[in-house]
Amino acid sequence: MFRAFLLGALVAVSVVPAMAADVARGEARVTTIFDHPLPSVPGKSLRGVLVEYGAGGSSPSHTHAASAFITATVIEGAVRSRINDGPEKVFRVGESFVEMPGDHHGVSANASDVEPSKLLAVFVVDTADQVLTTPDRP
Repeated sequence: MFRAFLLGALVAVSVVPAMAADVARGEARVTTIFDHPLPSVPGKSLRGVLVEYGAGGSSPSHTHAASAFITATVIEGAVRSRINDGPEKVFRVGESFVEMPGDHHGVSANASDVEPSKLLAVFVVDTADQVLTTPDRP
């Protein structure tokens, strides 16, 4: 059931009309695209976040809500990522990685200086948690 939901979410994202403006070179845009309480798990929600990187774009190092379990799938281009003290890796279209509650996301960036990239991050999180991402530095 969960796999079918994720597949549906990926298909929905792939057919979403282009945003009004492309993401600028060196920038990132984060958009919540769905937020659903889980009826079989009271107090938990499933949230989908589309992360779009312009050419050479990146997000600052960060952590997520303490309750958050995250699976991220690259849906366009390629994304560089480093979780905790692990190695930096490049993920391409269709590849995924996970973040466990309490993980530190040290690198999150477009792997290309020329082409844009996108990933869909799906959070299982406490419904009460409204702030999903906290940068290391304000």
